[in-house]
Amino acid sequence: MGGVNAAGRTSGHQAFRRTVLETLSETDRQETLLGLASLMNLARCDEQGQWFDAEGQPAEPQALAARLEEQVLAHSLIRRIEDERFNDAGIPANRQSRLTLTEDLSFTLRSRQLPEQPPAAWQIRELDNRRVEVTVPAGEFDVLLPDNRRALVRAAGQLPSGFAPEQLYRSVHHPRGLSMTIFGASDCLGDSGLDWDSLRDSLDPDDIAVYAGNSIGQMDTEGWGGLMKSFVAGERATSKQMPLGYAQMPADFLNAYVLGNVGGAGAAMGACASFLYNLKLGLNDIRSGRRRVVMVGTADAPITPEVIEGFRSMGALADDESLKALDALEVLTDSDYQKACRPFARNCGFTIAEATQFVILMADELALETGARILGSVPDVFVNADGWKRSISAPGVGNYITLSKAVALARDIVGDEGVRQRSFVHAHATSTPKNRTTESHVLNEVARANGIEAWPVVAVKTFVGHSQGSAAGDQTVSALGSMTTGILPGIPTLDAIAEDVHHSHLDIRREAREFSADVAFINAKGFGGNNASGVVLSADVTLKLLTARHGDDALAAWRERSGLCEQRRADYLDKAQRGEFTPTYRFGEGVLEGPELEITDREIRIPGYAKAVSLKVDNPFGSLYR
Repeated sequence: MGGVNAAGRTSGHQAFRRTVLETLSETDRQETLLGLASLMNLARCDEQGQWFDAEGQPAEPQALAARLEEQVLAHSLIRRIEDERFNDAGIPANRQSRLTLTEDLSFTLRSRQLPEQPPAAWQIRELDNRRVEVTVPAGEFDVLLPDNRRALVRAAGQLPSGFAPEQLYRSVHHPRGLSMTIFGASDCLGDSGLDWDSLRDSLDPDDIAVYAGNSIGQMDTEGWGGLMKSFVAGERATSKQMPLGYAQMPADFLNAYVLGNVGGAGAAMGACASFLYNLKLGLNDIRSGRRRVVMVGTADAPITPEVIEGFRSMGALADDESLKALDALEVLTDSDYQKACRPFARNCGFTIAEATQFVILMADELALETGARILGSVPDVFVNADGWKRSISAPGVGNYITLSKAVALARDIVGDEGVRQRSFVHAHATSTPKNRTTESHVLNEVARANGIEAWPVVAVKTFVGHSQGSAAGDQTVSALGSMTTGILPGIPTLDAIAEDVHHSHLDIRREAREFSADVAFINAKGFGGNNASGVVLSADVTLKLLTARHGDDALAAWRERSGLCEQRRADYLDKAQRGEFTPTYRFGEGVLEGPELEITDREIRIPGYAKAVSLKVDNPFGSLYR
């Protein structure tokens, strides 16, 4: 797994540790703080283990962690948006106005700044080959007046301050989501310990697939955001904005610049459930035998004025006025913004966020053959729509079906006791009044139906916000962190469970707790009725299933092979802890266009790929000629 969100880097469970910082040992706490500090360019460490502060002065690790702790904590997780447009500078805008001129108005400007079709009433006189004089007759005159609007929403789950993924590789006008993609996928490869080139050479190219995207597309200036407003803003559209704006572009970037994949590819969009939709594509491919290894993920960067305004106008976001009203405040402080997201408590809307998350799925035989590090397994993801509804964004009945199916499958695998005593649910938990009622009813009724008396509920959005299509990715990697460490994060913004929350069979807590889990349920409720619930099994349960299927000897051989992956992973995490990142970005390498291929009626050989693409295909339809 790999990626980054408001809590930090996914690999090595850094982001997870940030969400349970108060439960960690002093050693782990110090390591987490220093790792975040290096990510945020507040500190660095050399190969000999000597730490330095931002000014380059050597420092002892313990003292440096203590000195930087307040700054690291204040500039990670949910907080006041740091983009100056959302603060004193204001959001650049235009206001439509109609002026009434009491007399003729004359002005000069450069010739190329004239409208292509100036109003017929304008009198235009050339002054020289570069400038003209324009006279507008008295009367009414429509104009756009430059404005700076006060931001109405100022809280978001931003990547830790100082971390700029686009500065880690040769990024050329890449939208933020795609720069995050490059980092997230590279982090995933590093955390895996796999030698990707060797793995790719050992497989038929068609054994590999990538399913990755996001829920909205790239809506910042470098993507569709800049494209869509170019005419109104008086700017030129670039040749990159249109192609780089597509929502499936994270998969395209991985294929072209990170993995060199010529196998399966694509993206499934399901609003807030997009990560789980892509996860389902990957696991279906592996279960069917079509693929043996699949990289799955999402990358969302929606913290832009226009996207935020769109959600705010729906009444979906926790805006400043709502937060003030919630706590009867006159002014919001930094600490008020930090607790903007309050799942299952009195709340007023979700907190938007940015994140990228990736996981590598493997067929179990291949995982054992390669000695891959096994974090857990995903037996299935269930997807159901809501059926008839009034508002397209309102919740419906589909989530009852998806979660019930997920629990039924888990019960078949680990038994009633495993589900009742050793499972927890990572709730969608958006922090909207509607969600706290509707999702809690889903969770509570499914728990009741399955004899679960006190189902532990986790809500990672309380720390990192709602990263749209990447939200279930945040939940999944957090769940893997809980299974590895035996700790469930609490909901620290939960002063009290709201009165309209159904929780007779749920265990919703403010504090983190120790918990030994066999199963985690990842729940997602997306706009439009995109419901998905995934089942994640712990590493221990997964190894037991692998032993039952492949035998003790196969598992013993896997353990012997795993040493090399573990060493590569340890080397990567050591560099990441020191702040040394070299994302994989292979621009212009090994480019092929077709004439270089060797094509027969049985296979296609591609230069640079060890194995040929087999043209043997399944035909379930029979033949008319046999």
